[in-house]
Amino acid sequence: MEALLGIFSAFGLSASAGLNAYIPLLVVALMARYTTYIKLNPPYDVLMNWWIIGLLIVLTMVEFLVDKFPAINHINDFVVQTFVRPVAGAIVFAASTNVVSALHPVVALTLGLLMAGSVHAVKSVAIRPAVGIATAGAGNVPISVAEDVTSTTLSVLSIVVPIAVISIVVLFFTWVFWYLFLRTSEKPGPKQDRGY
Repeated sequence: MEALLGIFSAFGLSASAGLNAYIPLLVVALMARYTTYIKLNPPYDVLMNWWIIGLLIVLTMVEFLVDKFPAINHINDFVVQTFVRPVAGAIVFAASTNVVSALHPVVALTLGLLMAGSVHAVKSVAIRPAVGIATAGAGNVPISVAEDVTSTTLSVLSIVVPIAVISIVVLFFTWVFWYLFLRTSEKPGPKQDRGY
């Protein structure tokens, strides 16, 4: 059961990395250093190093600010974070409690990469452009703040209450598929010539 909870935790952390690469890494580092909720096995215990925590704080603040400016956030999303978020997801997945011992490290890294990459793709290809178009760019800041809050909340819940996280992740992907299905089913077909 403990290994299963570790896997739930890992999926939640890697999903939150798809929203913001640095928040789950920082949450894992701080909670591993100051609480007993998560134990980092080598080599991932390097995340508890003060230099790494300091760097994660700086990167989190930079990401928070950069993501609030419409033109810059698109460059950041597509050029930089397309690579950074999946890697961060792979790291937090593999670093999570008992996951490395429960799964082969390559499998753990791959699952984290795929989960974070999927969430990032949905965010940057479907949600963000739709919000930007619908609000003429005015929705960028509120949606960015909502993503940061969601990433932080999901990261903490993934460590403290991992069983709840799997429900949240499943609901998120169900909503995304439902939303995309509605968008594609509402597209009008070609006009038919009725002959008059």
